[in-house]
Amino acid sequence: MIEVKNLTKSYGATIAVNNVSFSAQAGEIVGFIGPNGAGKSTTMRVITCYLPADDGTVTVDGYDVFEESIEARKRIGYLPESNPLYTDMGVVDYLKFVAQVRGVSGHTRNERIKDVIDICSLEPMMHKNIGELSKGYRQRVGLAQALIHDPPVLILDEPTAGLDPYQIIEIRNLIKEIGKQKTIIFSTHILSQVAATCDRTLIISNGKIVANDSPQELALSTMDQQITQVGIIGPHEEIQTKLEDLDFVLGFKQVDLESESTCYHVTSHKDHQTAPELAKFVSQNNWELTELYKTAIDLEDVFLKLTRSESQTQGER
Repeated sequence: MIEVKNLTKSYGATIAVNNVSFSAQAGEIVGFIGPNGAGKSTTMRVITCYLPADDGTVTVDGYDVFEESIEARKRIGYLPESNPLYTDMGVVDYLKFVAQVRGVSGHTRNERIKDVIDICSLEPMMHKNIGELSKGYRQRVGLAQALIHDPPVLILDEPTAGLDPYQIIEIRNLIKEIGKQKTIIFSTHILSQVAATCDRTLIISNGKIVANDSPQELALSTMDQQITQVGIIGPHEEIQTKLEDLDFVLGFKQVDLESESTCYHVTSHKDHQTAPELAKFVSQNNWELTELYKTAIDLEDVFLKLTRSESQTQGER
């Protein structure tokens, strides 16, 4: 649905996007993350025909965004980082205006307005001016305008920026629901959103794609360590002393949980069979094992490792 090949964009002497290539399939939610200034917004603006590129190609639903810009735009819904709303307009009037701009008219326009109001849960606010709405509802109006012409592709630049935790969860759930039928690329600085929402993650650093995979696969392929949680009923000091003596244990820390057992996060090399070794360790010492499982690696650790590596490489050059 989206195909980006060898995309390059510069601002004077600064290369914002450097030979970037990736694709997004129909019905896929792709999280686009990276440090500030990494090239996320520039890439999204090129895809949406807002900016020209210096080199490379971009197609949306088979249409070249440079050669067939109008056809490509018809297939894109775009919510920029700075949500461009007319605050003196009513919600319904604004959506009517956007629909007219998008070429949606007559009976179809009225049906689409009803649909997006329902999808974005705007019913309680539909008779208010946009200027009266909270930040969360304004983001919903922004999503509604991006959906008004029923495009197959949505490009969302920081759609949860500035929202409180409850609003973030609401918008995230809305994106997941919309993503069942559309291709979505959205950028965010909240990495937990990517893990909870996205089928695939793109990480960009210094204008280059440094990772392109599912959040789970990125964690497995990038980190050279694993963390196993083990719960043990036994003498605390003796457990810790003997954990320190195990060859495969790179480190451990006690985890405070409301449990009769003492829980530890044990760090080891990612390819080591840590769980069976810990089970054997507990059994040999005649302690009681209450839990044993590999914990999920935080996407933040993956992000920091990849972007730090790219920054160091740039610095060496």
